[in-house]
Amino acid sequence: MFEFEKEYILENERALLRPLARNDKEHLLTFSIHEPELWQYSAQQADSEENLEKYVSTALEAREKQSEYPFIIFDKKTQEYAGSTRFYDIQNKHKTAQLGYTWYGKKFQRTGLNRHCKLLMLSFAFDTLQFNRIEFRADLRNKKSIAAMKAIGCKEEGVLRQHLQLANNVCRDSIILSILREEWLYEVKENLLKKIY
Repeated sequence: MFEFEKEYILENERALLRPLARNDKEHLLTFSIHEPELWQYSAQQADSEENLEKYVSTALEAREKQSEYPFIIFDKKTQEYAGSTRFYDIQNKHKTAQLGYTWYGKKFQRTGLNRHCKLLMLSFAFDTLQFNRIEFRADLRNKKSIAAMKAIGCKEEGVLRQHLQLANNVCRDSIILSILREEWLYEVKENLLKKIY
């Protein structure tokens, strides 16, 4: 069972994920100001200091309401903060959650950091919490993100048409992918470990 009051820290030799805190915006601000392309497909913009403040506040409020659990990502290789991710739509009763709101600064993309973070989060969800299903969603236009999800073993389930209204008034189609517990235990975990080590 997910316990929202706990301070979960997920860590291996490459990545450290710790609960997002209000003062973490200082670690993430450079991405908001200097890398606006990170938010091209995001349902929640953090492309300015003001929007980052809203982004962090919304994430922390959702944790207080016990529906989301946001993390800040620290890259141990470079000794720098790299981005953020979270579990959301957490349903302890059904042993399911979504994994998303994941983003990394450009210098951390395609470095292997994402796979380490996904290994930590999926191991926590399936091995520690004994969850049955982890779902992923993305803007259907975000081919890079979809490819990354499929590369770690996510199975495509379908598309929610005109699912979200984005800040620029574009209606987003959202692709749904997932990993089930048995897929994790008998295939996905081993394949992910092979790609990392």
